Amino acid sequence: MIETIISIAFYISTAITLLICMLPSQYGTTTKDKPIAKDDSPSKTNAQILVLGDIGRSPRMQYHALSIARGGGQVDIIGYHESELHPDISSHPRISIVALPPHPAYLQTSHKLLFLLFAPLKVLFQVACLWTALAYRTKPAKWLLVQNPPSIPSLAIASAVCFLRQTFLVIDWHNFGYTILTLKLGDGHPLVRISKWYERRFCRSATAHLCVTSAMASVLRKDFRLQAPVLPLHDRPASHLRPIADTNIRREFLAALPEAQSVRPLILSGNIRVLVSSTSWTADEDFSLLIDALCRYSELSKTSKPVLPPILAIITGKGPQKEMYVNQIAELERAGRLENATIRTAWLSTPDYAQLLASASLGVSLHTSSSGVDLPMKVVDMFGAGLPVVGWNRFEAWPELVTEGLNGKGFGSSEQLVEQLVELFGDPSKLETLRTGALEESNRRWDDEWNPVAGKLLGLYPA
Repeated sequence: MIETIISIAFYISTAITLLICMLPSQYGTTTKDKPIAKDDSPSKTNAQILVLGDIGRSPRMQYHALSIARGGGQVDIIGYHESELHPDISSHPRISIVALPPHPAYLQTSHKLLFLLFAPLKVLFQVACLWTALAYRTKPAKWLLVQNPPSIPSLAIASAVCFLRQTFLVIDWHNFGYTILTLKLGDGHPLVRISKWYERRFCRSATAHLCVTSAMASVLRKDFRLQAPVLPLHDRPASHLRPIADTNIRREFLAALPEAQSVRPLILSGNIRVLVSSTSWTADEDFSLLIDALCRYSELSKTSKPVLPPILAIITGKGPQKEMYVNQIAELERAGRLENATIRTAWLSTPDYAQLLASASLGVSLHTSSSGVDLPMKVVDMFGAGLPVVGWNRFEAWPELVTEGLNGKGFGSSEQLVEQLVELFGDPSKLETLRTGALEESNRRWDDEWNPVAGKLLGLYPA
């Protein structure tokens, strides 16, 4: 009997010892001295940035990393490394990339029933990868800045790791995860209700919260009942997004694009308007609005309004619905419904995308906002390049970004979008008025917004 008790005690003590040894190291025990950057200079602080998505398609999180690094901090960006990063990210000595392994191909599906079946397996895979990256592949940091959404499983894993490593958790709210899930499954689905509970429960572990609009901050304080500081941090363009004043430079860049070869003479002569839209090709952006508007514009230019100039629409981005829309566009072209409108898709490098925005005539945003309180980053980028914008405006936070008639216009239907294209492209003076407002907006920069809010929170800039 005594031998049995001794054996049990031995196994229990061994298991506890192994568990203790496997716990991740804590901030403040292994980092008593100031953290050291790659360039061997002491850092003011160190931070981890978690992006449960493609880092290259998360400009706001890349801007966070650059701001922390430029302020003297050391940064690890944890996420999927699938597309090209901001060039300053790749070259900065204070920024490191910790790449997460991609999901197995068999777990990727757009089928509703298969999505429900594969979702738990996908979450389990992500949990293992996230835990390993946050707890073992990286050194303990003072701050962990998490992009939300996605919420599952990042918020729970981040909360647990921050508790074990004595790290301060900061959530950067771009939207609400459960409202995006509603688009796919419907408002009454059990998974939507579980997601809503999960998001509200685990966000309470954060030391502070950043969010993209004042309207979102209000929801977090009132509906989520958060006690921690909630700080609105509006998106602003980064330094690489700048207007181009020289008309010839703009035309030469556009004419050199492979997507513009069929209309190159019209570009060089200034007899075509270039419309730009960036999309993730997902359900929260109804791209058919733009297609229908361009079909109607083309029809009007051949009948009642022959003075309307032709349009080249360049659509950038990647996403699950891209192929469906590309096929739809091809069918419309064969049917002759886009004779005065050319639609091309593209995936550009960061510098080329910035130059495209600065060279185009008008930007279009189709972001519909699942929550009503988020804002499209693409509009911020367009303003940074001095590009006026027309966009879907049927959500609460739209006026926080666009001043109607000054730097852009809002629409709520395909018909209204057609009216705006006809008005702006039919009367150059009206488009020029919006461009003047967009150029004024381009003076508002990311650092001016970030330093007194996030920079102050992280201790990089004085109060």
